[in-house]
Parts: sequence; C-alpha cells; structure tokens
Amino acid sequence: MNYKNSSSRPFNILLVEDNDDDVILTKHAFKNVSVAVELQVARDGLEALKILRREPPYNDDPLPLPQIILLDLNMPRMDGRQLLVELKRDENLKTIPAIILTTSAADADVSIAYRSHASAYMTKPMELQEFADCIKRFAQFWLSNTVTLPI
Repeated sequence: MNYKNSSSRPFNILLVEDNDDDVILTKHAFKNVSVAVELQVARDGLEALKILRREPPYNDDPLPLPQIILLDLNMPRMDGRQLLVELKRDENLKTIPAIILTTSAADADVSIAYRSHASAYMTKPMELQEFADCIKRFAQFWLSNTVTLPI
C-alpha cells in the first residue's frame, strides 16, 4: 500500500453513514473544501466491508481503497463500533485511518472508539454552518500535507 497523495488525484474517502440527510450534508460540505475528494458511501458496516474487501457486488469497483474511513457509530445491521473492531482485525484494512463522525458525545462512545483504535473522534454539530466548518477543519488536517495517507 502506498502512503502519498498525488495532487492530481482526489482523496478517496469512504463515508459509512445510514442517514440520508447526513450523507447529503457531508457531500455538500466536501464540495467547499480546497482539495478534491472522491466520496463513496456505505449505509452500514456490512456494506462497508463488502466495499473494502471488494466482495460482490463491489468486486469490479474501479475506485482504489479509501485513504480514510469516516464512520458513524449508530447504524443498522453492523454498527460503527463493530465495524471498527473488524477493520482493525483485517491485515489489509487496519492501516486505513478510521475517523468517527457521529452525533454521540458520550464518554463511553469516545472511550470505546479509541480503545478500538479509531484515529480520531469528531462529534457532528447540529447546525449546518458548524458542520461545514467541522468538515473544513477535518480536511485542513487530514487532507493536507500534515498527514500522509494510504492511497
């Protein structure tokens, strides 16, 4: 796995989120950052694993593995906590930074996330502009020359 980003290629991000409004909001927020982003969406942890492991129906997916996974905690079938544990067990996926992006600010959720090797924990602001600012700060740190990511 390579660990540099070419300025001519967009950053590949997998958003694991079941709420349609949050998906739309996140896509809109990424349109306003200064770097190119290719955002792929999984609606729960099971779909995310199929995408990441290139299992049907994603075995012919032309996108490379994501450089970052943005992960909601509360989802059906396989939630973000379960997915995070599974990601960190998988030799092919464990080096991809998994960043929690959720509405929960509960100490227990934060603690579980970091014990499960989340790379960061961000609480989704409820106000539209604050959410856009949150994504902008995320991009300034994670998608700049500050951090080297897998491609």
